Amino acid sequence: MGGVTDFLLELRSEEIPARMQDKARDDLARLFAAELEKAGLKTDAIVTFATPRRLALIARDLPAETAAVSEEVKGPRVGAPPQALEGFLRKTGLAESDLIERDGVLFAVIDKPGRHTSDVLAEAIPAIVRAFPWPKSMRWGEASLSTESLRWVRPLHGIVALLGEDVVPCEIAGVQSGAATVGHRFHHPGVITIGSAADYAEKLHACHVIVDQDERRAIIRERATALAAEAGLELIADEGLVAENAGLTEWPVPLLGRFDADFLQVPPEVIQLTARVNQKYFVCRDGAGKLANAFVCTANIAATDGGAAIVEGNRKVLAARLSDARFFYETDLKVPLAEQAKKLEKIVFHEKLGTVADKVERVAKLAEWLATERIVPNCDPKLARRTAELAKADLVTGMVGEFPELQGLMGGYYAAAQGEDEAVADAIRDQYKPVGQGDDVPTAPVTVAVSLADKLDTLMCFFAIDEKPTGSKDPFALRRAALSVIRLILENDLRFSIDDTLETMTDIIGMGWPEESRHGDRYERARRLDALLLNQIATGDAGLHWFIIDRFKVQQRDNGLRHDVIDAAFQTSGDDLVSLCNRSRALQSFITTEDGANLLAGYKRAANILKKEGVTDAEAKPLSYTPENAEADLIAALDAAEPAAANAVAAEDFEAAMAALATLRAPIDAFFDNVTVNDSDPAKRAARLALLARVRDAVHNVADFSKIEG
Repeated sequence: MGGVTDFLLELRSEEIPARMQDKARDDLARLFAAELEKAGLKTDAIVTFATPRRLALIARDLPAETAAVSEEVKGPRVGAPPQALEGFLRKTGLAESDLIERDGVLFAVIDKPGRHTSDVLAEAIPAIVRAFPWPKSMRWGEASLSTESLRWVRPLHGIVALLGEDVVPCEIAGVQSGAATVGHRFHHPGVITIGSAADYAEKLHACHVIVDQDERRAIIRERATALAAEAGLELIADEGLVAENAGLTEWPVPLLGRFDADFLQVPPEVIQLTARVNQKYFVCRDGAGKLANAFVCTANIAATDGGAAIVEGNRKVLAARLSDARFFYETDLKVPLAEQAKKLEKIVFHEKLGTVADKVERVAKLAEWLATERIVPNCDPKLARRTAELAKADLVTGMVGEFPELQGLMGGYYAAAQGEDEAVADAIRDQYKPVGQGDDVPTAPVTVAVSLADKLDTLMCFFAIDEKPTGSKDPFALRRAALSVIRLILENDLRFSIDDTLETMTDIIGMGWPEESRHGDRYERARRLDALLLNQIATGDAGLHWFIIDRFKVQQRDNGLRHDVIDAAFQTSGDDLVSLCNRSRALQSFITTEDGANLLAGYKRAANILKKEGVTDAEAKPLSYTPENAEADLIAALDAAEPAAANAVAAEDFEAAMAALATLRAPIDAFFDNVTVNDSDPAKRAARLALLARVRDAVHNVADFSKIEG
């Protein structure tokens, strides 16, 4: 066998869970490539496939043999103890005369002859199988009595290993490699013989196995969409469900069925989740965009009756699931959310932070305060409090117990059905938003107040008990909570100081305990938390205030803002995030212009002179001499630029503030070109240093250019 040829490996087992298949393909390619690299082999490409019953790999254009190589092994130094030399010679199998000496160190050069690629693969296959990192694996049969027996995701039944048309002989736990596999479990359960990698996919396809997962996904996606269209409906796209169904089938056949339209009285999200999670079905919407009483299931066979019996069986199973969902929904509706909320006293939020009921009370206070102080404008404080009091009540409902993903959403449905204000129902529904980077940010005032209060309470309380994120560990998702707070602030243009607000909110949490309520475990927990909040909430560089600012920098860096520019803007804008963001963007835009870059250079030159001279503050006095032209021009430019920049900053027109600073660029350049700062005349020297200090201060009123790198 000469030249290059393809290698096929198929590991056939009982059903591989769909969720594990994509990573298994990646792991197989990675482990195989590592084994090739160790042997000095290279392949042009590695292609992997996965079906429920097989994990396969094709390596393209492998050479027939590995190249001969010389390996140099470092030994002891010349003059080392005899025992060291003897041990090295035993290890390498060489005589002392075979060693070479370089820079006082002995080396052994070991020539390794080329090997047949089939021999390399015969050793690699068992190594790959035994090292495979399945998330969950099992032992089976009599051999499983030993902990040293093979572990695989499910019992391993067959190995196809073909280099070209030749079998690569190997054996793993009694399973011998060969050229035989099996087709579809029902359509072609018999043995088929693979000729080579070239006919692998084709032969399996003839036996009702589509080995390429991407092809199966395309079939499911396209046929399901077409079935919905044929019924006058639109398939609700779900790529995760496409991948899952492809991982459950070797010969996917999408089929459309109908369920009883009476079930549509249940919220559409419940129906979709029931169909998706429990049954792996797609759902459809009608022309008006409403959920239709149709589902698409994916069979694993081409049924002789066109799938009618399969559809009917799946309809019955779905009906049973939807009946359960309707029971939960109707039962939950009978209990007012305010009654449900009382059960939250029995659910621990955190052992140091009390119950969920304790958290609800804190959030209610904070949301009401945010509305009262108009930190969240146009928000009714009573509605904010009412929303917070009911927001977590659906956690104890039957529906959310069955589908935790629906928390908040179901509370919104129940609130609307029970006659709560529309703003309250909507805010309960959207209270957790934004959850991730791509999630919508609420804009309704009541929702914003409750969502912000909830997330700030979480941050404050976990920081108070010193449960801060460390490294990659963030068990309470505090980084995500901080990013959500930042997005709520920026996208709703909320104007407040983070530091001042956190301090006040710390006080708010501890307020409002009537005299008659100041007893019992709940009050004691709250009292201890108050003390922790007061002592720890915003102090030091590790405090919550700086944590939020750091998260702001991370978020804005992802949006293209430089961290040094944010630091420069922060010195003057403070921690009003809206102002900080606007000022930072204007500053970054400015310093990328020619005027901005030159002004930055002039500023740094002035700042360096002032630092060298130890000038922190310099009071400008009437000149006792006639200024040079460049000096007078700079004074005139400052007289115009300072008030213009100050007025622009006050109006938060940061582009205009930068434009005012830009007028200083030419006068500063001319000043340094034509004026001697350290003049021998003490009066001139003092006046010119004061002028440079004035330049520095004028710039600092807009942003601290000393923080800008470069």
